[in-house]
Amino acid sequence: MARRSPSAGIPARANSRLSRAGIVAAAVELADREGLAGFSMRKLAQALEVDAMSIYYHVHDKGTLLACMADAVTAEIVAAPSAGPWTARLRALIMAAREVMLRHPWAVRVIEGGDTPTPAVLMHIERVLAIMRAGDCPVDLGHHAIHLLGSRILGFSQDLFADKPGAAPPPPGAFDALPHVGELAAEASHSGTLGGCDDDVEFAFALDLILDGLERRRTSQ
Repeated sequence: MARRSPSAGIPARANSRLSRAGIVAAAVELADREGLAGFSMRKLAQALEVDAMSIYYHVHDKGTLLACMADAVTAEIVAAPSAGPWTARLRALIMAAREVMLRHPWAVRVIEGGDTPTPAVLMHIERVLAIMRAGDCPVDLGHHAIHLLGSRILGFSQDLFADKPGAAPPPPGAFDALPHVGELAAEASHSGTLGGCDDDVEFAFALDLILDGLERRRTSQ
C-alpha cells in the first residue's frame, strides 16, 4: 500500500494559498467579530475553508497564534508626527495606539497575558524612547517614563474599578460610613454633575498629566 503523504486530505487551499500572514489576518477578523470568548481554531478553520489541522502547519498552537495576532494589531499603530515638541509627538503616538486598541479590544487581554513583548511591541517602545531622546530627555527619564506610563504606552489602562454594563447600583446606605466615596460616586454617576465617566477623556487627562510631569522633570535636570 502506498504511503499517504502528510498533506493528503487537506484542501488544496491549505497547501497552495494558506500562509502564516493569511491565517493571522483571518484570525484578527474573527476575533474582532466574536471576541476572545467566541474565538476558536475550529471557527478559524471554517472561515478559511480549510481543515483545522492545516493551520498548525503554520502556527504551533493557539497561544502562538494569539501572540501573532496581537503583534499584527500593534503593527497597525501609525508613526508620530516628525516635528513638534516631544510631548505632543509622544501624545499623538499613544493616542494613535489607543485608536488601534479600541478597534481590536480583544488584543488588550492578549497583550496583558503575554510573557514577553512581541517584535511590534518592542518597535513601538523604540518609537517612544526615540521621541524622548530627540526631545533631549536623558536615558534615565525614558526608563522612568516606561514604568510610569505602563500600559498607556499601548493605548489602554487598567482602571481600579471598571464600569460594567448592567451592573446594579450600590444599595441605599452603602456609603453612609464613607462620605467622600459616596460624594464622588454620586457626582460621577450619569445623573450627577460630573456625568458618567468617559474613558477616552480620563485616558487623555492622565496622559497629559504624565507628559507634563516628565517635561518638568526634563527641564529641571
